[in-house]
Amino acid sequence: MGQSVDNINCTEQGRPYFYSKLLLFGEYSVIKDSMALAMPYTAFKGRLSFPHGEKEKSVDQELKSFAQYIKKNREQLEALHCEFDFPSFNFDISQGLEFDSSIPVGFGVGSSGAICAALFDYYAKYDRDSSTDDLSHLKKILAFLEGHFHGASSGIDPLISYLGKSILIKQKGELIPITLPELKEGKGAIFLVNTERPRRTEPLVNLFLEKCKTDSFSSLCQTDLLPITNNCINHFLEQNIPELWNAFLQLSQFQLEHFTPMIPTLYIDMWEEGLHSKDYAMKLCGAGGGGFILGITLDFQQTYEKLEAFNIKPIFRF
Repeated sequence: MGQSVDNINCTEQGRPYFYSKLLLFGEYSVIKDSMALAMPYTAFKGRLSFPHGEKEKSVDQELKSFAQYIKKNREQLEALHCEFDFPSFNFDISQGLEFDSSIPVGFGVGSSGAICAALFDYYAKYDRDSSTDDLSHLKKILAFLEGHFHGASSGIDPLISYLGKSILIKQKGELIPITLPELKEGKGAIFLVNTERPRRTEPLVNLFLEKCKTDSFSSLCQTDLLPITNNCINHFLEQNIPELWNAFLQLSQFQLEHFTPMIPTLYIDMWEEGLHSKDYAMKLCGAGGGGFILGITLDFQQTYEKLEAFNIKPIFRF
């Protein structure tokens, strides 16, 4: 169960690859201070590169816009004890620098986080003695960089891409790099369903925050959603499959009842069928609305045949 993701960033033509990320558990509930668990996802990757062969050199407008963001907000970056090699970055952009990536945009797998990790790795100089909590401080720098793409960022996505490690977020935002557990492959699996449609995170998060303004829903998150999420994470890390299965079912039922707007309409019937038959269970993978959905089953072959019309792929076998 799992894969070793320590030091997975590999180098080609002098520039390393940075991988996408998956939020396994903690979507929305982490806002209310539950635990969360995220991992690099090596199916998608990207790296900084220059055109080669017969490919024409052109200016990457996204990187050019990012350079303007850095220039405009340089003092904020320096206040974080980080210097950015702006002249070299600008020159490389003029020479056709691009982010060559297979990471889908708008699918919640950290496309902008990987870009920020790559840019930080190559152009930033970071005073690592500037903070006693180095990982937390590094997250702040990466959050600032990713702010260009989202307006606001937690910094988690680029941190995972940069470190190439899974991260457990404990209560109060404590960050712990971890190695995910491994089990012998068996009949069961945790799998991804690709909805093949992008989505925007901000409106969905705003909807959740609006719901939290009601005392009843906010209380429900504290009494039900947070302990269910924490149980999923703990059972996953403890490799306790029977209890993980039960907690996953509870999370799936909770999201179906209370997060319906976040579930793509075309997948609600599939979601309900899994809960009814107990053959599999589904949960959001990130904000929802599209992108990927996470599933669990005790018999992947049976589930694969049952869901053959959908794009599903196992990420852990047990």
